Amino acid sequence: MSAASDLHVVLGAGGARGGAVVRELTARGRRVRAVGRTLAARPDVETLRADAATPAGAEEACAGAAVVYHCASPAYHRWAWKFPPLTATIADATAAQGAKLVFADNLYMYGPVDAPMTEDLPYAARDSQGVVRARMAEALLSRHHAGDLRVALGRASDYYGPGGVNTIVGDTVFGAAAAGKVARWVGRLDQPHTLSYLPDMARALVVLGEDARGDGRAWHLPAAEALTGARFLDLVFAQAGRPARTASVGRPMQRVLGLVNPTVRALGETWYQRDRPFVSDSGRFTETFGPFDPTPHPEAIAATLDWYRARAAEGSSPA
Repeated sequence: MSAASDLHVVLGAGGARGGAVVRELTARGRRVRAVGRTLAARPDVETLRADAATPAGAEEACAGAAVVYHCASPAYHRWAWKFPPLTATIADATAAQGAKLVFADNLYMYGPVDAPMTEDLPYAARDSQGVVRARMAEALLSRHHAGDLRVALGRASDYYGPGGVNTIVGDTVFGAAAAGKVARWVGRLDQPHTLSYLPDMARALVVLGEDARGDGRAWHLPAAEALTGARFLDLVFAQAGRPARTASVGRPMQRVLGLVNPTVRALGETWYQRDRPFVSDSGRFTETFGPFDPTPHPEAIAATLDWYRARAAEGSSPA
């Protein structure tokens, strides 16, 4: 890699998080390579179809990079055996370029908690999804401290926003509300839950990519205030301009649905995120990098609903 490289590589650019990072980088005027296994060509960025799970694909994707944003992810129920080798392969390719790796992480490694989550919490997860997240974080940070790879980890809770389909509040909440159907919240409706807005996540991840103070640590990314499921659904229907039609998916229903849906079945291991407060504290991020105003939920929800309506209209348009 040239010392003067200014190339930002986004892996998983066809997904919700990667797509949001690409949009944030292009809005900042950065030189971007968007990488995914299936991507449409774009006039504003370099696009590359490659499989970053393979050494050759990762090497091609990361060539010449200054910063690599790891937003790629296997299917939820396949994390345990597919995520670690994917991340190790990406880390190797990034290190070979002398580039910095920014990993779009989450909060699973902490396990059940009884207070707002901070970066100082121990990795106490015992479920397979949480354990694999802990192991990847430990491996990446170990490489950083060994001087092998520059790393920053950006952790966020469940997300929503334009492009956010494969998320706990995707089609089951926003898609349903936009279509006037029943929106279903997974878990208890009376417990506060941090929900991150995709453009805010992307903005914070780029801060980590461009500021050396982010190196060698995990950071909780800023998000708007935690809301109960009931309050969040009320806001969704208020912005949709429709009478609220809501329901919750409790543990018994999750078990039944999990018999035929492996993704829903995997949610059972992390049900502690659904039956009690699940709140992220991002104070360390703002103390280090300065003020960060997350998008207020009403504004973020309105933008998400607009995206879902446009998506539905495109799907119903004649060929």
